[in-house]
Amino acid sequence: MHSLDVAFAALADPTRRAILARLAQGEATVMELVKPFRLTQPAISQHLKVLEKAGLITRRAEGTKRPCRLAERGVREIDGWLGMLRQALATNYDRLDGILAEMEGKKGRRKR
Repeated sequence: MHSLDVAFAALADPTRRAILARLAQGEATVMELVKPFRLTQPAISQHLKVLEKAGLITRRAEGTKRPCRLAERGVREIDGWLGMLRQALATNYDRLDGILAEMEGKKGRRKR
């Protein structure tokens, strides 16, 4: 659960969410990530360090460049946790549907 705490703390910042949205389109270097923001290269690099520590991105060395991309494992972990919540909601909705159907059935029998 600690890694989820770190990941959600990283996602709390809108700039970091925007960086992840950009990386969802494909790999990018720091300089490519700086362009759409009104931030300096060191500021973007700091955001990338937070995302990397949270396990949401990875970097690789390519000469002098260090392209970033989404980290499958980190995204999968968040998706798994959200999937558990989606399942709980679906179960609750199914239960509510059953209760409402039962109420409708009782309501129909009273009218006769």
